[in-house]
Amino acid sequence: MAALTKRTASFQDLHKGHVSEPEARYSGTGHTTPNDGVETSEKRNMLLTSLMSQYLSREPQAIQRQIVNHVEYTLARTRYNFDAFGAYQATSLSVRDRLLESWNDTQQFFTERDVKRVYYLSLEFLMGRYLQNALVNMGVRSNFEEALLGLGYKLEDLLEQERDPGLGNGGLGRLAACFMDSLATLNYPGWGYGIRYKYGMFYQKISAEGYQIEVPDYWLTHGNPWEVERLDVTYPVRFFGHIEWSDKGILWTGGEVVRAIAYDSPIPGYDTYNTLNLRLWSAAPATEFDLDSFSRGDYFGAIANKEASEKISSVLYPNDSTDAGKELRLKQQYFFVSATLQDAVRRFLKKDRPLTELHTKVAIQLNDTHPTIAIVELMRIMMDERGYGWTASWETVQKVFSYTNHTVLPEALEKWQVPLMEKLLPRHMQIIYEINRRFLEVIAKKYPGDGQKLQRMSIIEDGYPKMVRMANLAVVGTHCVNGVAAIHSGLVRQNLFPDFVEEGYQIVNVTNGVTPRRWLQQANPALSEVISRWLETDDWVGNYEYCKGLEQYVDNADLQREFADAKMVNKKTLAALVKATFGEEINCDALFDIQIKRIHEYKRQLLNILGVIARYNKLKRMSHAEREQQVERVHFFGGKAAASYVQAKNIIRLITGVQHVINADADTNKYLKCFFMPNYNVTLAETLIPANDVSEHISTAGLEASGTSNMKFVMNGGIIIGTMDGANIEIREQVGDDQIFIFGLHTPEIEDARNALKYGQYKVHDARLDEAINQIKSGMFCSQETAGPIVRALEPYNDFYLVARDFSSYMEAQDRVDAAYKDSSSWIKRCILAVARMGFFSSDRTIHDYAEKIWGIEATPFVPGSISFKDPSAKA
Repeated sequence: MAALTKRTASFQDLHKGHVSEPEARYSGTGHTTPNDGVETSEKRNMLLTSLMSQYLSREPQAIQRQIVNHVEYTLARTRYNFDAFGAYQATSLSVRDRLLESWNDTQQFFTERDVKRVYYLSLEFLMGRYLQNALVNMGVRSNFEEALLGLGYKLEDLLEQERDPGLGNGGLGRLAACFMDSLATLNYPGWGYGIRYKYGMFYQKISAEGYQIEVPDYWLTHGNPWEVERLDVTYPVRFFGHIEWSDKGILWTGGEVVRAIAYDSPIPGYDTYNTLNLRLWSAAPATEFDLDSFSRGDYFGAIANKEASEKISSVLYPNDSTDAGKELRLKQQYFFVSATLQDAVRRFLKKDRPLTELHTKVAIQLNDTHPTIAIVELMRIMMDERGYGWTASWETVQKVFSYTNHTVLPEALEKWQVPLMEKLLPRHMQIIYEINRRFLEVIAKKYPGDGQKLQRMSIIEDGYPKMVRMANLAVVGTHCVNGVAAIHSGLVRQNLFPDFVEEGYQIVNVTNGVTPRRWLQQANPALSEVISRWLETDDWVGNYEYCKGLEQYVDNADLQREFADAKMVNKKTLAALVKATFGEEINCDALFDIQIKRIHEYKRQLLNILGVIARYNKLKRMSHAEREQQVERVHFFGGKAAASYVQAKNIIRLITGVQHVINADADTNKYLKCFFMPNYNVTLAETLIPANDVSEHISTAGLEASGTSNMKFVMNGGIIIGTMDGANIEIREQVGDDQIFIFGLHTPEIEDARNALKYGQYKVHDARLDEAINQIKSGMFCSQETAGPIVRALEPYNDFYLVARDFSSYMEAQDRVDAAYKDSSSWIKRCILAVARMGFFSSDRTIHDYAEKIWGIEATPFVPGSISFKDPSAKA
């Protein structure tokens, strides 16, 4: 394959095939012996340069030697007797060693070139497993496979030993992970910053009765071989306290101080030497142990500070239905923002220049509203700690920050109670008041007497208690806001922030994308091989636009057969997982219909399961001969409901109840089955997505910002059934009308439809829906306690998400899917065309758009031999 061949050749030139000792890191650099007359510090630097010029060999024998050494010297196990998990750990450490070589060189290269970097701040990074992704991006998978076989292990078995990092939940975190991959692959200087959650969100179990059970996700039980604990990179983060005024300025003092400790994970680019960094912060107490309390016999008090501090980085999205939960969430957000800005400022100030020039070397992207407090924190740093005035500080802040909006749902636009902010972050609340005062003063002069406009635009929302509107703060405090799909960006401008647009605030569109490395090359090797074989190159992995070349072969029977065979491989893999999880056999010739995403009413899993119930009822009324004419189907659901989201948990219970009923029905279970796949994560998605025939993206129009799972499904040769919402619209434009099944109301029709239902001007008449609702009411699928809220949500006055209103259109679309699937040749053609036309939805294109439109950064590929190691002791 061209790209991998190119990379392999470059490394062969570099390493000369030696395996007996470390090899030259780049040509032209070898061992040097300092002269006796050279100063000691210079001798040290020359020696360090010499030592740093050694790359680890990538030959299988050298890899074997290093794996065994890690078993003995790092894991402290005998090299003659170690299990599969020990082999996984040692292999991962061996890969990480090689990543750290290029990571160190890349960071040193960026520092010497004094490049502008982007810092991507996200409360989630849903990275998925590291090992396979690293091997593929580094171009050394075959080397490690050969080395491991020589040690008696199959790489595929070791890959299963890795646990998914519990660092995210849904699309927000996975988008951040795709962006990191693309930043590295495209050679852009950038770092990711977030929180190192000890227990993740939660591990989802399904009880025997079908309820979601949340248990801690102990993903760090056996450590994480991919991270490097940086005890030399730690910062104090203050909460509570009070403000002191003096001639020297303003001082925030007292309160509670915790330490943020950095953990680094290298992120390799594909077919490049560049390796970026994901820096996650873990919370620790400023004082580890209270000896005085311990001596008095107060053993719990002795460790109280430790426990309180560590809570901050324990769980993703703690339940915020209580005041304590709200406080912990705000603590999390400020904690990682404060540590990140201290880190960024420290790095910038390594060179002697004013902080007012920060924007020339730093771009900070706020991924949703969670990190918005960073705007205020940088103001505090510049004014209180560095002595700059308000105007200089504010101008710098606006130039540095940009903000990605991911939702138009009012409840998802974060607001914090003013009393909570005043208590937890007193200095920040003062600054927010001043930002708002100055901002509204300008608006009031322009629109005298327009109190309603001032209320709409104010960062402080009146009420009891008053609230801080973080989205408004994000717009005012940044130089650019972007939406994540064309329709979403339009709604952000027209419905969410129209007053700000009128005042000249910039809101642009950058449509989301996903990395083809993870979501096609890695997740679907069967289809990847077909694509590379027909394109006669694997350059498409680094530039997905090459896949357009498949179109010229769409009528070729051999391609159609190979494409269908690859799909069958993936469906059999999923069938094996179903057998292992549920003990159920499924027919892989059946149509696999999949909806996997966060469980939320607007994503309308309820509409999907109502359709499944209606299909089941239809099958029950048919004769055996009629059933034999139907398309056999298997429906898959997956996703987590937030612990405090009762209705989402009710929907899961309904789905599992339907699963129990229809899978046990001997009359129909040959033709229809349904499965809720527990604990949805990246690894599960990598099994489900390649097996899809149809995927469901059926949110109420105007509520899904973009979606990224829709892109992954289509890249893997599936067809969407969906609404004209989010990125579905742009996917339709790219792949063509025949490669997507659209149904339901469009965004301009939504408000009128809600009003018509609410005021009795429109009645939903569909006997299939009525029957399904009555069955739910009867307790056929779930208890009355679960059924009641679900049925009430479908009543006209309560049907905010228009599930009942769109039901008939949804069922008609499913009929069109069935009809199309019966023509297998035509169906395969649709799938091939869909795969071929998805180049626009690579995250490489997305990141290129961000770099040009918003960040102002340039690709900076590291070339071996291009760094001087002038300061080998400098920390990143």
